[in-house]
Amino acid sequence: MNMKKVRIYSIVAVAFAAALIGGCKTQQKVPDGEKEVVVPCSGPDFFTTNKVFRANSIGESMDQVTSKKKALTNARNELAQAIQTTVKTVTDNYTNSTSMNKKEELEQKFESLNREVVDQTLQGIRTICEKLVQTKEGNYKTYIAIELSADDLVQQYNQRLSKDDKLKVDYDYEKFKDTFNKEMDKMAAQKNGN
Repeated sequence: MNMKKVRIYSIVAVAFAAALIGGCKTQQKVPDGEKEVVVPCSGPDFFTTNKVFRANSIGESMDQVTSKKKALTNARNELAQAIQTTVKTVTDNYTNSTSMNKKEELEQKFESLNREVVDQTLQGIRTICEKLVQTKEGNYKTYIAIELSADDLVQQYNQRLSKDDKLKVDYDYEKFKDTFNKEMDKMAAQKNGN
């Protein structure tokens, strides 16, 4: 073999090794003695975005149906809590940005409607992932992920608030929606680590 071919093979081998090593750097290594656990229906594909609220959970039981009920109940509770927290922030920001005399009354109305609207809106959730497994012990384990459209939630608030005669005068849907969308963008950016 001549020197020219050896150099070419060497260059190709080095380039291949560099590409291989470079590709490995993006993956985090699991520490020795530990094993990575992949949890179905979880991870970045199931995070809340600026368009949808998402939650996931696990339920385990000796009964298949009960395992699903537990997972769904836990996920719904997590989703409701995330929505209530977000809407509380939105209503605080919205009412703080208004220059009306009835600010305190508006805050109280929003708080009382918050729970009512969340309960009603949760009926519109959609299951986006569901996996059923059986454990070594024979129990059933359900992994579930659900989502709810942020637009549907804003529309529910709009319907409820615009029906209230006292609030109708002071309530500005576009301003509320804009405040809501900003909060959703902020929340999605935090989930994605931006």
